[in-house]
Amino acid sequence: MRIELRVCKHCHEGEHGNAEKTAVTRDMVDCARQVREYKDLISLDALYVTMVEEGDPGGAEELNAIVASIEGDQVALSDTQLVMEDDDGNMLVYPEPEDILQVLTRNIDQIQEQTRQDVTVELSSEGAELLT
Repeated sequence: MRIELRVCKHCHEGEHGNAEKTAVTRDMVDCARQVREYKDLISLDALYVTMVEEGDPGGAEELNAIVASIEGDQVALSDTQLVMEDDDGNMLVYPEPEDILQVLTRNIDQIQEQTRQDVTVELSSEGAELLT
């Protein structure tokens, strides 16, 4: 299985002025990096973290899946998403931050069961609130 977390680079760096979105984006990246560090313990082949630039049409990512929605009368591409590909090439895409954090923290819980090391990630209050 391969996983890719895509996040808006500007949200991660706090350039959009939305502190809550920045905190949650950083939580997602921290969790993904922790899962990547211990991926072998839960039989993941790879975990990628991709920082998406504003206006990037997508397609340059590691896993070939793009999420779009319709806003008004225009198609809008989602810059934040978690894409999972199993060994058969089936893909699951999670575009909602709450779902992304749940998937990543469940992976961390699975890793925690396989090691004596503390692999927990301290989430922001905003990220923790999404999981309750």
